[in-house]
Amino acid sequence: MKVLVPVKRVIDSNVKARVKADQTGVDLANVKMSMNPFDEIAVEEAVRLKEGKEHHAAGTADEIVVVSIGVPQAQETIRTALAMGADRGLLIQSDADLEPLAVAKLLKAVIDEEKPDLVLMGKQSIDGDNNAVGQMLAALLDWPQATFASKIVIDGGQSGERRATVTREVDGGLQTVAAALPAVVTVDLRLNTPRYASLPNIMKAKKKEIAVRAVADYGVDVAPRLKVLKVAEPPKRGAGVKVTDAADLVARLKTAGVL
Repeated sequence: MKVLVPVKRVIDSNVKARVKADQTGVDLANVKMSMNPFDEIAVEEAVRLKEGKEHHAAGTADEIVVVSIGVPQAQETIRTALAMGADRGLLIQSDADLEPLAVAKLLKAVIDEEKPDLVLMGKQSIDGDNNAVGQMLAALLDWPQATFASKIVIDGGQSGERRATVTREVDGGLQTVAAALPAVVTVDLRLNTPRYASLPNIMKAKKKEIAVRAVADYGVDVAPRLKVLKVAEPPKRGAGVKVTDAADLVARLKTAGVL
């Protein structure tokens, strides 16, 4: 079974993002970048499918292909995935931060070529927070989809066809769905804890293949359909007020018009 995992290069989750002075976007100059945390979880789960760890049967996956769309430096993000255990990578170079629909169209073109049995991807990126690419991709492919996965089991199904049984997190608790493969599955935080790449695997990753292609190679319309008017930091939280007792609290709430 071939597994395809899209990954994105984003600002490291431990770094506080800064807005550009002209409010046209986020300042990426001299900022630490890393793999989107949700994508890292997807890579880890794909590697576990290959290794047969946790509840997965050994050899469930035999090839893991990692795809990233972005600037040339995104090869570093792909190398991280290769060091975790992916087999090969593909970078589609784009200087622009593409909208979700454009990303979904490019991924569909890649999938038409690679023909994977399963697409594992993060439920969203922590920069755009759109939570849209997985759903759009499944619609374009006309494949089943399961989102917010907290557990994935690949089995043969009752009639012998391969399927993914996915436990997903919903507002009321947990929901379990089954989808025949090929399918698109987006992962949530509680699916697993990604491993740290060992030094030997980092060295091995340098020898693994990363193909580089251009957006134009796929003949996909990636023209933006949205215009960013302004990017601004959230308003700073005001200082708190201490009250002497419950009566004082009620009085202040009445003054503020809350009660």
